[in-house]
Amino acid sequence: MQKFVYSFIFLFIITSLSAQSYSATLPNYEAYKTFKGKPLSDKFSNIESVKIVYDLRTKKMYYFNSTLISHHYDFVTNYLGYDKEVEIFNKDNYSDTEKNRDYLLGNLNHVKGTEKWIFELAASDRMTIPLIENFYNLIIKSSFIGPDLKFYLNNPEKMEWFQQNKFKIPCVKSDYIFNDITYQEVVSGSTVGILKQYKIKDLETTKPNSDEIIILDGTPDILPDVRGIIINELQTPLSHLVLLGKNRKIPIMAYTTVLKDNNIKRLISKKVELKIEIDTFYIKETTKKINQKTASKKKQLIIDNSITDLVDLNSMPKKGVTFIGSKAQNMSYLIAISKDIAKDIPFKTPEDAHAIPFYFYTQHIQKKSISPLISELLAYPHKDSTVWINHQLKKIRAAIKKEPINAELIARLNQTFKNAAFKNFRFRSSTNAEDLDDFNGAGLYDSKTGILGDSIKSFEKAIKQVWASVWNEGSYNERELFGIDQRSIAMGVLVHRSFPDELANGVIITQNIFRKNFPGITVNIQKGENSVVKPEKGEICEQFTTYYLTPEKTADEDFNVDYTSNSNLNNNEPLLNRKEMIRLNSVSQKIETQMNRYWKKNRLNPVDIEFKIVGENRDLYIKQVRPFNE
Repeated sequence: MQKFVYSFIFLFIITSLSAQSYSATLPNYEAYKTFKGKPLSDKFSNIESVKIVYDLRTKKMYYFNSTLISHHYDFVTNYLGYDKEVEIFNKDNYSDTEKNRDYLLGNLNHVKGTEKWIFELAASDRMTIPLIENFYNLIIKSSFIGPDLKFYLNNPEKMEWFQQNKFKIPCVKSDYIFNDITYQEVVSGSTVGILKQYKIKDLETTKPNSDEIIILDGTPDILPDVRGIIINELQTPLSHLVLLGKNRKIPIMAYTTVLKDNNIKRLISKKVELKIEIDTFYIKETTKKINQKTASKKKQLIIDNSITDLVDLNSMPKKGVTFIGSKAQNMSYLIAISKDIAKDIPFKTPEDAHAIPFYFYTQHIQKKSISPLISELLAYPHKDSTVWINHQLKKIRAAIKKEPINAELIARLNQTFKNAAFKNFRFRSSTNAEDLDDFNGAGLYDSKTGILGDSIKSFEKAIKQVWASVWNEGSYNERELFGIDQRSIAMGVLVHRSFPDELANGVIITQNIFRKNFPGITVNIQKGENSVVKPEKGEICEQFTTYYLTPEKTADEDFNVDYTSNSNLNNNEPLLNRKEMIRLNSVSQKIETQMNRYWKKNRLNPVDIEFKIVGENRDLYIKQVRPFNE
């Protein structure tokens, strides 16, 4: 008898779970809540989702539990008796014809805290407009949502259909979702510290304690040495703040209403625990111990001052990091890659690329007006005196800019570029402390433009401004934090033509940063020369991932684009066409493979690539590559 009871209970539990796994209707929000889960992609932090399957053979609708069952394929296999391999399932059920389809597959998304309901297909789904509209109307009939439901245009093909007025259902772009985001995970993690609030301008004279979690009223130019950071501005996912934060491995979040949140205000000056996750955060008072950071041994960087002439980057220097810096060395690799794949996947690198070696910087800062100032700074015992240190750094920069430059260097530059097709040249930092595996140095140093023969925007002025940026507050403090011996820092300068006619510029990470273990690259791009890595307040860049559903198959028809946001400087219209996106994807993969070989990596690690679209022919230029620190 007892055995029968146990069997009955077990059967009851299984039956109950099965009953909760799916439903033919969603009569109210409570029913939606029963099935809701997180989307497979983390591209939006404010979305909850229920997956949908419509069986074309039986004419039945299924809303299923997205927490218990994460993929459409799992549902049809385990609940609807589908018995084919996943590759066949994908080929048939994401195709542009109804002939081989067994199912219509979608997601019913809700923007948290709003009345916004969104019907979304996979970006790889080639469903025709009649099927999309039929699917939309089936959701309307079987759910409580009604006319509030909107169809999300998440790829270029659907956007093009929309521009051609082909849809008869209400459609939205990413701004419909993005405008309601109030929270954003910048760097996930947990930390314990004293919660304090500062104004951005306070950081010019005040140095937060290293045991603090700080709240800021904007985006800092310099990341303080603290336990965690909460800012009130959303970030471009590949901005300098994000990259530096990942490099530091400190939790950072954006929360647009943090300054009005009374629950957080009550915790000011108290010891708190902060946990930052992809779609939410937790903060509470705690008695947990604040772990003290251990001082690391000073890192000595290599400076080779034996190279005393300009370095032509069309020839790849050996161990160039030690005499021209990482950025210039990586440019020589890029030039070699562009030549190697020119016939198959052409891309350009900036013309007339040369490097000014460390020798000239070292020579310049040894002058009597500069060297003692650096020695005084490095010997100063009170490292927490922000005002004095910043004042001393300013004096060093001024002295570097005031002293005349080696006339022979300018003569060599003039001679090298006298017959160049360009007169405007970009002078970019290339130190031995940036673009490295454990120190990316994003945004720490300056780049300047010099014009051949110009007395105002002279080569000399541009070079000295780049040299001086070694002693920017941000670059000096970041090196201090990472234990880099300040006496072993050296600045080379990467020189190449400038780009006054860029149509767009962007950053690529050669992995899908929003969905783990899923193929693809992540792209941020903005119109013209407007910055992606340090955007002006209110600017939203275009962001998308690209991928082939089956990575080994790279036919153009299998190429997919999934938008997270569109540029508000371009009327939320795509900045690149499909052909350009395919080329960007292919070039990025080639660069990742080749750069890992040059860096002698044992496996493929993602890379961070900066690019531009230039001129009437919309040429693709790759201007920088470095390791991506996850």
